[in-house]
Amino acid sequence: MSSAHLVDPELVAGLAMLPVLDFSVVDIVAVRAGLAAMRGAAPVVDVPGVVTEEITVPGPEGAPDVRVVVHRPREVAEPVPAILHIHGGGYVIGEPGVGDVANREVVRELGCAVFSVDYRLAPETVHPGPVEDCYAALRYVAENAVALGVDAARIGVMGESAGGGLAAGLALLARDRGGPGIAFQHLIYPMIDDRTGVGGEPHPYTGDFVWTAELNRYGWGALLGAAPGGTDVSPYAAAARAADLAGLPPAFIAVGTLDLFVEEDVEYARRLMRAGVPVELHVYPGAYHGFQLVGAARVTLAANRDGLEALRRAMFG
Repeated sequence: MSSAHLVDPELVAGLAMLPVLDFSVVDIVAVRAGLAAMRGAAPVVDVPGVVTEEITVPGPEGAPDVRVVVHRPREVAEPVPAILHIHGGGYVIGEPGVGDVANREVVRELGCAVFSVDYRLAPETVHPGPVEDCYAALRYVAENAVALGVDAARIGVMGESAGGGLAAGLALLARDRGGPGIAFQHLIYPMIDDRTGVGGEPHPYTGDFVWTAELNRYGWGALLGAAPGGTDVSPYAAAARAADLAGLPPAFIAVGTLDLFVEEDVEYARRLMRAGVPVELHVYPGAYHGFQLVGAARVTLAANRDGLEALRRAMFG
């Protein structure tokens, strides 16, 4: 059953612009190289008033150091709020550069700093490697807040897709380890449940575009090092597996009605509310996974505005 007739008319043209992924016929390293070449061919967009640099932070014990791309206001007079950003890519592709323009726009609009983590990818690195890389970066920012010009009380996590999944898992991990404190979690169509698309009755109108059930099974299998949907999957890998959501930071969750993740994200929001966690949930009609890359659509503009205002409230009250 196709969901093509349900796509927002302004998002239809965007389907031709988004990359078609098929990990079953191309080596994942080649997929990464192709996407990197596409990004390298794109024009460089300068955002006035924002400076960008790279730093290297100590990695998890026994693991390599972690590269972090930092975007900050050019001129600041006092410590600023900070966002630890985690890029998407199904746990198997992507790097901080894919979010450079969006992150610099957030810095320009809100006057915060963004630290984007270059975590290790699966299948070369299975769980818990990626989330431990993110935890190492979070801990570094929190412990070096003064030197970094950051307000340690206003550090949040943000991610899209698999990055949203890592952000949700990181919030759980930081809670259970007793810190560092996370002020908010900003989750854009987060990939949080390895059981989606594995069994039961699949949603008849989701997952047709961009990120399918087949790709989802590949990504989860790569991260877990085993078939998804099994027993004893860590909640730090798949946040939907967490039995207890109490004590987590306030959450912003956004997803489209045609996104493969819509049911797992709405259910996670429901469970957060029942655990006493403040939640702002947005479900955008006619929107598929990755729709926020189609910048001219009104639903995209609305989603970007909603996300930016949620970040503003989370950091500045």
